Amino acid sequence: MRLPTPAEIRALHERHAPSEELFDLVHTHCEAVWAIAEELLGAPGAEAGVDRELVRVGCLLHDVGVYRLYDASGRRVHESYLLHGVLGHELLRDEGLPEELSRFCSRHTGVGLTRRDIQAQKLPLPADDYVAVTVEERLVMYADKFHSKTTPPRFLTADAYAAEIRRFGEDKAVAFAGLRAEFGEPDVHAQARALGHAVKSLAPPEATG
Repeated sequence: MRLPTPAEIRALHERHAPSEELFDLVHTHCEAVWAIAEELLGAPGAEAGVDRELVRVGCLLHDVGVYRLYDASGRRVHESYLLHGVLGHELLRDEGLPEELSRFCSRHTGVGLTRRDIQAQKLPLPADDYVAVTVEERLVMYADKFHSKTTPPRFLTADAYAAEIRRFGEDKAVAFAGLRAEFGEPDVHAQARALGHAVKSLAPPEATG
């Protein structure tokens, strides 16, 4: 399988972004996710046998579906942000990219969405299992958790994300803990300094007495 180069991926982003502002937001986020994944891949004790180039491509492509949430004028046309994963899968498929790459879009949301999640919570998604399976898919999904496209964008510590994901069920918290044990934790403070972004940490408990 031929993998697209970073320049080709950037051109794809530029082609589909409805505005320069959204391109900057999404492409910068994708590059931040790759920087996190790259750090995790280089850490002592990192999992062996991971396809580094496939991870890079997955990181740089995983959020392209955000562009399809908006029309050419920049107007939001899809109410639910959850759709961006399946929309990205469709976008890459329409571009003629293989399923192995398209899956990085539809398999990175949260720590995985199952058919049961979708039906039980009545989520606005086609009923299916959107779960990272390969080690490369899991690493892209995990690295994505440490950077957010908020306004302004920011990094999150592992503890901060763990607290957020627990709101969606203890099973999701357990899944994140498993990823944390598998891949380790990036130095988000160093990553944040490199981009000039803030870091969201777990708030300390309020003092008593």
